[in-house]
Amino acid sequence: MTDETLPPPSAPAAPVPPTTVPTSPAASTGAGDALRGSLAAVRTEVARAVVGQDAAVTGLIIALLCRGHVLLEGVPGVAKTLLVRSLSGALSLGTKRVQFTPDLMPGDVTGSLVYDARTAEFSFREGPVFTNLLLADEINRTPPKTQASLLEAMEERQVTVDGVPRALPDPFVVVATQNPVEYEGTYPLPEAQLDRFLLKLLLPLPERADEVEVLARHAAGFDPRDLAAAGLRAVAGAQELDRARAEVARVQVGPEVLGYVVDVCRATRTSPSLSLGVSPRGATALLATSRAWAWLSGRDYVTPDDVQALAHPTLRHRVQLRPEAEIEGVTTESVLDTVLASVPVPR
Repeated sequence: MTDETLPPPSAPAAPVPPTTVPTSPAASTGAGDALRGSLAAVRTEVARAVVGQDAAVTGLIIALLCRGHVLLEGVPGVAKTLLVRSLSGALSLGTKRVQFTPDLMPGDVTGSLVYDARTAEFSFREGPVFTNLLLADEINRTPPKTQASLLEAMEERQVTVDGVPRALPDPFVVVATQNPVEYEGTYPLPEAQLDRFLLKLLLPLPERADEVEVLARHAAGFDPRDLAAAGLRAVAGAQELDRARAEVARVQVGPEVLGYVVDVCRATRTSPSLSLGVSPRGATALLATSRAWAWLSGRDYVTPDDVQALAHPTLRHRVQLRPEAEIEGVTTESVLDTVLASVPVPR
């Protein structure tokens, strides 16, 4: 199962192959229902600009709830950048965009010391990383040295310049876009950086009906550079996210589900098709995304179905295929399917 099959969280009973998210009474308070309504409104606003890609919107909301970062991958022209811009427009959060290019330097991202001739002193000039939502556009088109400038920011929520650590705003989320690594002019992200992304979401080419809707909107005058004209407005902000995160933190996880998460991740380490399995950090990430999905589905406990629903987007970038498996046409998605099918599901 892939993230492309995730149903909207507003419909918890919708099918999630190969299992379904069971319907159960929402155990949270009325405040929790109101917060879920606010996040559903964010989805509605994003839909004013982006046709389809519901699974990607769901993944971005889950990442915001988990204080995690997201890697969006897709061929050029599937609305990766527009999706992030629309999300930022629907949220009252500070947003900055960096276009990653081969000549971009680390200081262009994190900031640097600037000499002031009037005072004869150096002062720190903040880079675009000092924001709530950082759009790292085409992150794999810049060399590893500049890619690595985000490592400390993503893990510790701070940047260190000239030995001085500087805290980043809260919340701080990196949403990076990249073209498939097979495309020319790309620098594959190293494993250490990939592991810092909570989710890797794949944006497929749209279905025919969605593509017709895209053309109809453009024919009617839609301008992707002017989202305000499309009626997109901010409907939630940092306060709603903080309260929603507190609700997610109260979602219960039974010992049998904890064991299931561990068993799934450990199974990737012994897969004959993988040279790199999921680390303990990946296991904690899968736990976090499963709890957020359970809360969005209106429950205060996690089920194995939640774990299965988020396994692909949470783990696909944390494993590495063996060269001989790639030659045989094995894919990361098929390996994860095999792993999920091989691990006993607790009842």
